Amino acid sequence: MQFARTLPKELVHRAAIAEVFLTDAERRSEDEVLLAAQLPRRHPFYDDTLAPHTHHDPFMLLEACRQGIFVVAHRCFDVPLGHKFLLRTVGFEVLDPAALTPGDTPTEAVIGARVQRRFSCRSGTTGLRLAFTVAVGARRAMTARIDYSWMGPRDWTRLRAKQRGAFGLFQPPAALRGPRAEPGLVGRRDPANVVVSPPHSTGDGGRAARLVAQTTHPTLYDHWVDHVPGMLELEACRQLALAAATEDAGHTPTALPVSLSARFRRFAEMDLPLLCRTGAPAPGEDADCALLQLGTPVAEVRIGFAGRDTAEADLVGAASASAGAGEGTGLRAGTGGRPLL
Repeated sequence: MQFARTLPKELVHRAAIAEVFLTDAERRSEDEVLLAAQLPRRHPFYDDTLAPHTHHDPFMLLEACRQGIFVVAHRCFDVPLGHKFLLRTVGFEVLDPAALTPGDTPTEAVIGARVQRRFSCRSGTTGLRLAFTVAVGARRAMTARIDYSWMGPRDWTRLRAKQRGAFGLFQPPAALRGPRAEPGLVGRRDPANVVVSPPHSTGDGGRAARLVAQTTHPTLYDHWVDHVPGMLELEACRQLALAAATEDAGHTPTALPVSLSARFRRFAEMDLPLLCRTGAPAPGEDADCALLQLGTPVAEVRIGFAGRDTAEADLVGAASASAGAGEGTGLRAGTGGRPLL
């Protein structure tokens, strides 16, 4: 696998070369593809955090896997480049946080993608379930899974017109404007990376905020799409969950996401209010979030966080392993209750 140049940007559905993380792809068998990825030492979106820069953001590795779904579809299933894609479900589990420790050079990862299921209709295969294993050096850093489907441009146009028409939307979409939360409340430094409005209490101990889409954002809207991208929906849930935990715990959100499970039920329109809700934070429990538009469920997301103590201990473990005869073992993410935020 080579890391000298990126794959063509159109192959991974990116407009900016700087947003392409994959550098190589090799089909190993009918159902297995090997992908190479290079992660920048600091990314202006994924690494914009109040926390010390001790780990790569797992959301950035998830994005590398998401780019892989297009590579598999186009190169292994001959899906034309003009086809449109829909995310159905997304998830990941960090196995070894120490493997995500950035170094003095860009991080090189090898991602194994395996077809677990084919979704078909009379015309043939229309989607896949892919399982990913992300390795950094000799370490299995993370696993991920993505269900997705594709369709031709004409079918896409009909589908989008039908949903937008049901909402009385007939003009080209334009993102709603609105205030955004203070960056520090959601674990960010740069206000441009905040994607939710100031959260408010729901009266039952939970929190709610409106997703704020900024179509000029160079990462979340790398290229124009006519709806709210799935990765933006996930980010809104992460930010609201961190804000809720911060308000209850009374300190800065610096937690590392170590697990995620999400189901996307329908398109989210950017020109209608999109409400993000989360329940009351429970010690040691994952955060459950829901996205609603005009009272209709759009997506459900569950995020698990490692606390500050876990991240710091993991960094110490990585340093000790590196100094100890190059064994490279590090610490593993715990399987029990996670530390408080």
